[in-house]
Amino acid sequence: MSQAPFILTGKAESAGTLKIGLVGCGGRGTGAAMQALNADPNVELVAMGDVFDFRLKQALDQLKGNERFAPKVKVTPDTMFVGLDAYKKVIDNVDVVLLTTPPGFRPLHLEYAVEKGKHIFCEKPMAVDATGYRQALAAAHKAKEKNLSLVAGFCWRYGTPEREIMNRVLGGQIGKVTAVYSTYNTGALWCYPRQPEWSDLFYQMRNWYYFSWMSGDHIVEQACHSVDKLSWALGDQDPVSCLAHGGRQQRIESKYGNIYDHFFVVYDFKGGERGFLACRQMENCSGGNNDYIIGTKGYAKIQAFGGEEITGENPWKLEKRTGIDMYQQEHNELFASIRKGEAKNDGDWMMHSTLMAIMGRESAYTGRRLTWDDIKNSQQKLMPENLAWDMELPEPPIPMPGRTEFI
Repeated sequence: MSQAPFILTGKAESAGTLKIGLVGCGGRGTGAAMQALNADPNVELVAMGDVFDFRLKQALDQLKGNERFAPKVKVTPDTMFVGLDAYKKVIDNVDVVLLTTPPGFRPLHLEYAVEKGKHIFCEKPMAVDATGYRQALAAAHKAKEKNLSLVAGFCWRYGTPEREIMNRVLGGQIGKVTAVYSTYNTGALWCYPRQPEWSDLFYQMRNWYYFSWMSGDHIVEQACHSVDKLSWALGDQDPVSCLAHGGRQQRIESKYGNIYDHFFVVYDFKGGERGFLACRQMENCSGGNNDYIIGTKGYAKIQAFGGEEITGENPWKLEKRTGIDMYQQEHNELFASIRKGEAKNDGDWMMHSTLMAIMGRESAYTGRRLTWDDIKNSQQKLMPENLAWDMELPEPPIPMPGRTEFI
């Protein structure tokens, strides 16, 4: 089924069916596939890949069971790929690929997709360590050179209400932004008990969220959304340094791998601005996904799925949420860019936000104040070498501030 890639020509591509592939068939991947199929009238899902066959089959059944999307699902037994190399087989057979696996694999998958000349939806975050950051950033730059569209899964930047208030903030409606305080406080997540027949790798992949080599910890995997909004409000400038705290208070059993359950980060910027991030995943605690932006002439608040408001010299309030769902809008803009022949590339800012999240994690893990140069040049590489289902893969140690070294 291999075919020539669907290349942007610099003018409208009004004809031709775009072949879509899905790499990573969990809940987010299935949702992304639905949004991609809904984004353009002439698209087909033709290939799917995952390391687990049951995940692939569940996702395919869900897509085929939806009468809205079923006519566009053209996946066959020959285009269902399972295994650690499934991503290559999917990418080789499509025009557009949706990268939605655990993020530890993202740099490798992104690099391969760009090498093969494919347009890409790349779910957040884009790396879990500085080595992966550099690999993914190079791929993003190569995508721009090759006129390939690359859209990031940092969905808040595609929300109509969020764009409205951020345009006002960045346009000076609250004056100079001096500080941003962002929260991503939620409850606990799923956990799958180890079964006797599971190998080390199988077990860790089933519980990928709890292993930093795959998830990057929840500050990178989930709260990166808040880091991204914080960065957005401050004009995506580089932080000078950061200092963070974190640890495990509820996640004390070994089944929770080596990740923390709470973080607090302070980012310092050249102009004296500061960014504050608080995130946790704990049961029976107050939650909140909010952003508070403080300026010299006012104050802006973004409440996730709730409301947007500015107070101060130039007050404003969103009366009603309007616009297309932000998850759908990402795909609408991706496919529109392909049809118009005008490549869209989110590479620089998506990698910037990813590295800021990694920076906060490493500061908390080590107990050290880190500079932007420290994290950009870090040699940390979390991905184990030569992954194989039967490999011995000891559970990584739990980071201890003051003892864990910065690499």
